[in-house]
Amino acid sequence: MRSERGAELIEFALVFPILLLLVLGMVDFGFLFQRYEVLTNAAREGARLYVLPGYDANDTKSRVCNFVQNGGVPITGSCPNPTNPVITPTDVTITLSGGATVAARRVTVRYTNSYLFVGPIIGLFGGSLSTTPITTVAVMRKEVTTP
Repeated sequence: MRSERGAELIEFALVFPILLLLVLGMVDFGFLFQRYEVLTNAAREGARLYVLPGYDANDTKSRVCNFVQNGGVPITGSCPNPTNPVITPTDVTITLSGGATVAARRVTVRYTNSYLFVGPIIGLFGGSLSTTPITTVAVMRKEVTTP
């Protein structure tokens, strides 16, 4: 009467959804981290190009957009002005510790990431992980040509 036959199956049925949620969360985080790394490198690549003499904002946007596409991150729209990611190159001034200023250029890449697995599941529990903006910024000192 007090047999334990089938207890493992019931325990597995209780634990399996939690285990599956953890595994899908790890996969989802892996996709998010890969996109973050690609966008960080794209911003750095764009900033590096933008500080060189002879390149302008359109060249920078095109380079960043192509870098993001080649990195396997899906974009919305077409290069060099996609709607996702939003690429914003700007001129800035950096104030050094001695009070001197240096001309620099900043490239901001903002990408709205759509989660694949966990977002809809977390939504059932009141969470909101369906979309998350990833913003990466790279600033480099402006190169000057020597006479």
